[in-house]
Amino acid sequence: MYPMSTEKKEQSQRQPLAHKAYQIIHEKIMTLALKPGEHIDERTLVEELGIGRTPIREALLRLASEHLVESKPNKGFAVKALTLQDVKSMFEALNILEIGACSLAVTQELETCVSLMKDAQQLVRKSIEKNDVIGLVKSNHSFHMHFARCSNNEYIVRALNEVRNEVNRLAYLSFAGVRDLSRDLKDHYKAVISEHDLIIKHLEHRELEALQETVRIHIRTFQRRILNYLAT
Repeated sequence: MYPMSTEKKEQSQRQPLAHKAYQIIHEKIMTLALKPGEHIDERTLVEELGIGRTPIREALLRLASEHLVESKPNKGFAVKALTLQDVKSMFEALNILEIGACSLAVTQELETCVSLMKDAQQLVRKSIEKNDVIGLVKSNHSFHMHFARCSNNEYIVRALNEVRNEVNRLAYLSFAGVRDLSRDLKDHYKAVISEHDLIIKHLEHRELEALQETVRIHIRTFQRRILNYLAT
């Protein structure tokens, strides 16, 4: 085996750092520590994270490819803004992609992805019990991405990941800061758990129409939560 060149060594060392930077910055965006429209100071991130500028730049370019940040000519990067039109478009895309994924999913081998959905559902339950907002947003994202993978279509998976990145920001926005669970929020969580269970059930029984209707209702449940939040 030939020894690794200095250039390749540097690349292999950068990759984990770039991934670490991506994860940290991604969470900052999801939790609104970096707010929509906010300029991202790369020098501040270098000092704060103790990671070199190159891995941070690679992480920001990856986030730009996922449309979570925007590159501004001669101004660096900024967190992508969230507008009312963005919210409207996001829900339109969510309906088309997730309901469309149903018809593919029921024709696939489902054992692995359904098992992963059940694991994610357990984490959703635990996060709700602890009122762990970050845990809830992450586990809910995992549940829906495992559902997307049931389609066995990478284009749908990538598109849903991008849309659900925006969903996560809205979810955190509407749940963050809640300390005492109101009846409204308890009812919302109860609906989320019930609808997730039904999605799994209809997938396992390959009940296409029931699955599509449950997914449609599930999207409306979240949409009502967001619209109520925006109204207040």
